[in-house]
Amino acid sequence: MILDWKRRLVFWIGAICVGLVAILFAVACSQANALFHKLVAISSYLPLLITPLGFALIVNVTRKFFPGSQGSGIPQTIASLDPKENQDTRDQVLSLRVTIGKVILTILGLIFGASVGREGPTVQIGASIMHSLGNFARFPKHDLEKGLILAGGAAGVAAAFNTPLAGIVFAIEEMSRSFEEYNSSTILMAVIIAGITSLALLGNYAYFGHTSASLAFGSEWGVVVICGIAGGLLGGSFSRVLIEVNKGLSGRMGTWMRTKPMALAAVCGLILALLGLASGNTTYGSGYSEAKSLLDGNVALSESYGLLKMAATVVSYISGIPGGIMAPSLSAGAGFGANIAHFITSVPAGAAIILGMVAYFAGVTQAPITAFVIVMELIGNHEMILPLMAASFIANACSRLICQTPLFLTLAQNFVGSHLSHANSHVSRSKKY
Repeated sequence: MILDWKRRLVFWIGAICVGLVAILFAVACSQANALFHKLVAISSYLPLLITPLGFALIVNVTRKFFPGSQGSGIPQTIASLDPKENQDTRDQVLSLRVTIGKVILTILGLIFGASVGREGPTVQIGASIMHSLGNFARFPKHDLEKGLILAGGAAGVAAAFNTPLAGIVFAIEEMSRSFEEYNSSTILMAVIIAGITSLALLGNYAYFGHTSASLAFGSEWGVVVICGIAGGLLGGSFSRVLIEVNKGLSGRMGTWMRTKPMALAAVCGLILALLGLASGNTTYGSGYSEAKSLLDGNVALSESYGLLKMAATVVSYISGIPGGIMAPSLSAGAGFGANIAHFITSVPAGAAIILGMVAYFAGVTQAPITAFVIVMELIGNHEMILPLMAASFIANACSRLICQTPLFLTLAQNFVGSHLSHANSHVSRSKKY
């Protein structure tokens, strides 16, 4: 009985810690993004110097001191749930050292202008915290390997976006691709506690603010289909590129990318800086302020913003630095929605932008339920539920025409495969000698 209460207490403390770390991480990332824009205000050409150097520095530090912290964090968390992974690998992927590296290096990436988000890394951070505390409390193996990691990841999404329902759906649809009743109470409680922590410190807010956009049923619903198709095809293309790069390119280019990681990072940094110049300095960072300005109608971004933001996020991922793709994907989707709104003037621009966000996000993740739930909570507009659902599922279907497997799941499987092959080669060498 005492042991049960000890486990519950450690679990509750863990959920509170996830919420607190997510909040501090969010504040630090916001300050880092603000610092970069202060540098850009000095000269728009400054990123041509600092971004390539910064990317090379981050990749060097990542490989030397924090291996395993690169990438968005979601594939690594999903991979840690795979039964093929041994306990040592799981402890490495979800270690506090990797967590610290994830935080520091993502913040550094934003300081140097990377088109990355903090939400994906927060998933790995949440899973790491719960996993580490689970080891401390000696949780049963099943709880430790499944329930706590799922709960930590879900709590990370809930606290990062202030979207508790999306955290639950994300754990079910994206991280586990199934739902075990045994884990339901663990996930729900983690999300609730992390959400309460965020609510207590930051208040009840919508990530992108509240919007009143709506669609009249009938002729205006044509934009749902258009956004769904366009967002799905674009999102599927984005995912396909990331998957192919992750598997490794062939030929001289692939060899150069594998053997010269710092040079690759510097080149990616230079390309990102050029994209920033072409976009009027709007493609740097998570894209939160740009997406919000589009929704609010305060600032008119260039018509190429969506494509340039998409390209900037691809380049940031290829560079090998830590950072997520969720917030940048929402921002790119907002840009695509704004493009569609220019052509379909009979539909409220805000509605088209929201539909562009959900469609592109669903196309990237191929997790349609998570997509429409997270966007619904981000904008605080329940009148758009049905259009969001429809656009999300249309986008998911279209995305699969280009990319047959979900992005995060595929990256996780590649991660597991690379670890297994490394382990097998190590065993072979041991037998040889």
